[in-house]
Amino acid sequence: MSSEAKNLEVISKAIDHHNRTCEYPAVAIAMNPFEVERLGWDSIRGLPIREDPKLGTGAFRVICAKDEGDVREEAEEAVEAVSEHYVPVGQ
Repeated sequence: MSSEAKNLEVISKAIDHHNRTCEYPAVAIAMNPFEVERLGWDSIRGLPIREDPKLGTGAFRVICAKDEGDVREEAEEAVEAVSEHYVPVGQ
């Protein structure tokens, strides 16, 4: 198996593990810029690859929707009530 195939397998397993164990889905993969250039990938399984110089070569990180602030807090929904019944005032 090529090193590229091994990388893809490891990252794919990490995505699966994340999505099984976290309530928030994976939204991207972070890698060292050198690795991004070396592999030449734009995405993995539909997730964009982002450069992160803080990561060492050979390392990657699954970025979670919670990390990104993509998790929207539930907002209360305001509904305007409209009546079709006429109610006389002042009787």
